[in-house]
Amino acid sequence: MKLLLQRIREARVRVRGEEISKAGPGLCLFLGVGKGDTRENARYLAEKAARLRVFEDEAGKFDRSLLEVQGEVLVVAEFTLYGDCTKGRRPSFSEAAGPEEAQELYQQFVRRLEELGLKVGTGRFQAKMEVSIINDGPVTFVLENP
Repeated sequence: MKLLLQRIREARVRVRGEEISKAGPGLCLFLGVGKGDTRENARYLAEKAARLRVFEDEAGKFDRSLLEVQGEVLVVAEFTLYGDCTKGRRPSFSEAAGPEEAQELYQQFVRRLEELGLKVGTGRFQAKMEVSIINDGPVTFVLENP
């Protein structure tokens, strides 16, 4: 699994012109699911994102987590995180999980964030989405399973 984490002031998702979800301040998480990923991978990355200290304390240091600041989360499925651009001019997505497997693990990831007490908004799986983000920082990290 791969996770692109962005600290946000706000984020919104639209599908066919209709806003379906929003969040902020907090994090926007783009989640890519790869072949062979497991529920344990989903749980690990959800907990890592929730507990990663990427919010400033009074001294301006990254010392607070999403849980500590009671931030909101927007989770968007992003299979293109598994795009391999090393050969030719067209990305290959051969390492991305299939839609059924990916959707199940995406839902596991979202459920774990909710179990941790976070307010979670989501995109629509396999839909063409417009994602609007107002970054805070900007602060962006890429996380993967160990």
